[in-house]
Amino acid sequence: MKALWNERYGNDDYVYGKEPNQFFAQQLQQRMPGTIVLPCEGEGRNAVFAASLGWNVIAFDQSELGKDKAMLLAKEKKVNIQYTVSDALAMDLPENSVELVTFIYAHFPSNIRQAIHRKAIQWLKPGGSIILEAFNPEQLNKRSGGPKDVSMLYTQEMLAVDFEVLKLTLHTTETIELQEGKLHQGLANVIRLIGIKI
Repeated sequence: MKALWNERYGNDDYVYGKEPNQFFAQQLQQRMPGTIVLPCEGEGRNAVFAASLGWNVIAFDQSELGKDKAMLLAKEKKVNIQYTVSDALAMDLPENSVELVTFIYAHFPSNIRQAIHRKAIQWLKPGGSIILEAFNPEQLNKRSGGPKDVSMLYTQEMLAVDFEVLKLTLHTTETIELQEGKLHQGLANVIRLIGIKI
């Protein structure tokens, strides 16, 4: 998978654009800044936006080229982000140490997905939140982005189990219009979730 993402990020274009995901941006603007973790952060658009709002940003991705472009974007926007090249299963942070973990189109194989989601819950302080936007199985035949393996697409039932210890304040399936660089364009079927660690 690392080779695939390095190939995808290995040009001058920002394939998902330089602007943050819309749902992510709306949610962040309603919150007091703290420490945020962004798994699978790619070229850094969401990390840089968070930093611009005063968040302490911890981002990671398995792609070295993704990190390089994220750091260039951070320099361009005159913000600081902490970015580690790491596999999601290998990434480790102290328990009860962050206010927010955001999964924005962070799709994992079914054999590791739950372990990664549960790890993220451990990182949260009590009162901290998970924010997630991801493609659901209805997306499979659309050209607006997402994995072409149905086992890597998420259902509400699946996520209800993964995040069962959280208080879910939003958990919906929606059809939205994506305009995020050249790889996320058009109508898309997504799941949006917000959960709070009690």
